[in-house]
Amino acid sequence: MICGVDEAGRGPLVGAVFAAAVILDPARPIQGLADSKKLSEKRREALEIEIKESALAWAIASASAEEIDRLNILQATLLAMQRAVAGLIPQPTRALIDGNRCPNLAMAAQAIVKGDATVPEISAASILAKTARDAEMRLLHARFPQYGFDQHKGYPTPVHIQALQVHGACPEHRRTFGPVTRILNK
Repeated sequence: MICGVDEAGRGPLVGAVFAAAVILDPARPIQGLADSKKLSEKRREALEIEIKESALAWAIASASAEEIDRLNILQATLLAMQRAVAGLIPQPTRALIDGNRCPNLAMAAQAIVKGDATVPEISAASILAKTARDAEMRLLHARFPQYGFDQHKGYPTPVHIQALQVHGACPEHRRTFGPVTRILNK
C-alpha cells in the first residue's frame, strides 16, 4: 500500500498550500498521469475525476495562509502533506513524497526529486493538489475579483503586483511573502 504525495501552491502570494495523497489501484491503471504542471487545465480536470473514481484511496488537505505566515512555507507544506496522508483510508504502509523533504509520518517515507514526473502515485497526487488549489483560487476570485486570481492563480505576476499596489492585501494574502510585505510596509 504505497501512497504518492505532492503539493501545489508554494510560490503564490495568496491562499492556502494544498497537498494530496493517493493510493492507486494496480487493477485500474490510469493513462496519462504526469506532473500537473505539464498538463492542460482541461486534462488535469479530466484526470482528477478518473483518479477519484479509480484510486484505492485519496485525500486532499491544506495549510492556510495564516499557517503559512506563522510556520513558514516549508513547514506549512509539510503540515498539509501530513494532513493529506492522515486522511487516507486505508492508511498506506509507505509514502513517496515529491521533492527533497519528507513530512513526519507514521509510516516509512521517501523523498523523490521530480517524483511528480516519474512516479504515477505522485503524479496523481500532483493533479489532485493542483485542481484543488485552482478551485480555491476561483472561489477567492469570486470574493475578490479586483486581483484577477482566476488568471494568475495568486502567483506574483505583474497584474497581481499591480492589483496589490492599488487595492492592498486581501485577508488571504500571505503577509510574510516579500512582495506582499513590501506593499503593506509602504
